[in-house]
Amino acid sequence: MAKYIFVTGGVTSSLGKGIIAASLAKLLQARGFRVTIQKFDPYINVDPGTLNPYEHGECYVTEDGAETDLDLGHYERFLNIPTSQANNVTTGRIYQTVINKEREGAYLGKTVQVIPHITDEIKRRILLLGKDGKYDIVITELGGTVGDIESLPYIEAVRQLQWELGEQDCLVVHLTLIPYLRAAKELKTKPTQHSVRLLSEYGVHPDIIVCRTEEPMYRDLKKKIALFCNVQVDAVIEANDCPTIYEVPLEMLREKLDVSVLKRLGLPIEKEPELIKWREFLDKLKYPKSKVTIGLIGKYVELQDAYKSILESFIHAGAVNDCKVVVQNIHSEHLTPENVCEKLKNLDGLLVAPGFGHRGIEGKITAIQYARENNLPFFGICLGMQMSVVEYARNVLGWKDAHSVEMNPDTAHPVINLMEEQKKVTAKGGTMRLGAYACELLPGSKAAEIYGSTMISERHRHRYEFNNEYLQAFEDAGMVPSGKNPDTGLVEMIELPNHPFFVGSQFHPELKSTVESPSPIFVAFIGAAKAYAESKNGKAKMNEEAVAK
Repeated sequence: MAKYIFVTGGVTSSLGKGIIAASLAKLLQARGFRVTIQKFDPYINVDPGTLNPYEHGECYVTEDGAETDLDLGHYERFLNIPTSQANNVTTGRIYQTVINKEREGAYLGKTVQVIPHITDEIKRRILLLGKDGKYDIVITELGGTVGDIESLPYIEAVRQLQWELGEQDCLVVHLTLIPYLRAAKELKTKPTQHSVRLLSEYGVHPDIIVCRTEEPMYRDLKKKIALFCNVQVDAVIEANDCPTIYEVPLEMLREKLDVSVLKRLGLPIEKEPELIKWREFLDKLKYPKSKVTIGLIGKYVELQDAYKSILESFIHAGAVNDCKVVVQNIHSEHLTPENVCEKLKNLDGLLVAPGFGHRGIEGKITAIQYARENNLPFFGICLGMQMSVVEYARNVLGWKDAHSVEMNPDTAHPVINLMEEQKKVTAKGGTMRLGAYACELLPGSKAAEIYGSTMISERHRHRYEFNNEYLQAFEDAGMVPSGKNPDTGLVEMIELPNHPFFVGSQFHPELKSTVESPSPIFVAFIGAAKAYAESKNGKAKMNEEAVAK
């Protein structure tokens, strides 16, 4: 039978429950246990697929096509194993299931209530991943903060499971904040005491308390928290702020979080965690040999979480290339033909991000034209690829009105069109082309060189596609469709062979990039940007020497 760990949060949101859950999972995995993590979100949306990125950050897509919370990206990046539909559950999905069962008569005329029907469905979902013997430990992160009205059914479900499973098979980790008052020059434990007391009032008592703090905690402070929160001193774990999220597992290792968990679950502690690759990655991350500046062209750049997987993929690819990737956020709405040179001239590479809608589109097209004409390494993802096709159609093929039908349904040259199977779709949630699909790469192309194969699988999230009616015209003009879906002929990748690096992908490679398996296309893109920067710096040095002479 699997063991179950629940991670709850108190005091305030955004403390990093997902990172703590992922770090604990990484340590347990490194000790040889089979671990998975799931996220239970208290909002009533069925999934994040219809949420604006400003509202909830990026929508992460799993192999099986589930639109999920961005924390699942952290789980995959840390554990290097894929998640699925079962790893993310929302209140909306819980209620939808219960209401559907009520409509079918499954409750035999009984009054449907939060307890036991909603909590029973929550418990069923919690236990689902541990039933087939695939995992030794299932970690469940509960979204929101203790005390939130919408979180109460989840806390109640955990209370019931603590009783049903027993203390040897069930454990609660509570993440709280220890604020530092600069005026008093003192760390304060009272918010943590109140948070634990509130959780206890609901019938759930934490076994381990993880304390997020800006300043180091001293031994007496841990003893105070242990005394007033009724836990052992070794169950009070310091989680100091780290320069990067990838250092958190090592911080938790130093604090012996994994040891505390294994002791309380009655599991063997036979060997130290195997973290050689992780430490090698961190060494490269901390001590880069060079630096590149990448322009991220998007329309949600004010919120970093909107492009979370892309930013993390830059970190992974930078480590492989022994260079630091400095990301310069550039709002596409602010780019014009008049200012594009000034805004992009100091870049070593340009990534045009995915998105939806017409806002900021002309700025993206302008940036792509600059990258193409100035041999600046370019990578376009999803909408970024589509706009590179539009730019090429306008400025190389001469079709000045060319566009995507998403932005201009009446264009005379719809080079990007709605997918055939999408034309009858009216509902927005969960109806896009989602999940992993095969992609066949053209032998001898840059894409095939990047991946070292002619058959790959990548994840998708889109409704629009390259219009194959125009494919021959693009090929005649020099654009190469270097990747296609073998079943439908959908163009998955485009490239320009006479450019140092000009690649677009309809799929989202950032969704599969992890610490131990960085995305090949991101690695190649950063490598091209590094070569561009070295060439640029070399020319600048030669000019300086010429002037000096």
